[in-house]
Amino acid sequence: MLSCHWPSGNSAFGVGKTTLIIRVLEALKQSNPSLKIQGFYTRELREGAERVGFEVVTLDGRRGPLASTTISSRESQRWPNVGRYKVDVSSFESLALPELQVKVDTDLFIIDEVGKMELFSSSFFPAVLRVLESNIPLLASVPIPKSGRDIPGVARLKNHPGATMCMLNTSNRDAMKEQIYSNLINLLQNQ
Repeated sequence: MLSCHWPSGNSAFGVGKTTLIIRVLEALKQSNPSLKIQGFYTRELREGAERVGFEVVTLDGRRGPLASTTISSRESQRWPNVGRYKVDVSSFESLALPELQVKVDTDLFIIDEVGKMELFSSSFFPAVLRVLESNIPLLASVPIPKSGRDIPGVARLKNHPGATMCMLNTSNRDAMKEQIYSNLINLLQNQ
């Protein structure tokens, strides 16, 4: 049985999706250090109080740029934009795509997030679908778009038969961590 948990927030940034995923990951590693977990999360980059970009962080600690407001190279002029951020698709793919390769000994995948920036990679969504088709448990995050319409492909993920949507807000973050952790532990023990 596949279980997908899609924490989503009522705003695109700042509700705590990544923090929640990292806390669940830490709890899983602490309770079962032998778990084979693959994936990545995205982390904000700040200069003082200002967010200037995002980086991709693999679960083994490798990191690289995802998007930035401060890069102004000749190459970056051709990069796609999300708002004021230039998205470094090549950097993202070099880190994230190997983490989404389905392996026989993988117990759990973590994908934070399936959002606009990540979906500029034409290889990313097919890799996410392969993870879904593998029947390996998945913890992933998706944004709730400001316009009320899902990003293309995200609705397909949210409507997957094994998916559980968790609406995250600042008042339910702690309870949501315990709920997702418990669900994943039960699922992993029953595999």
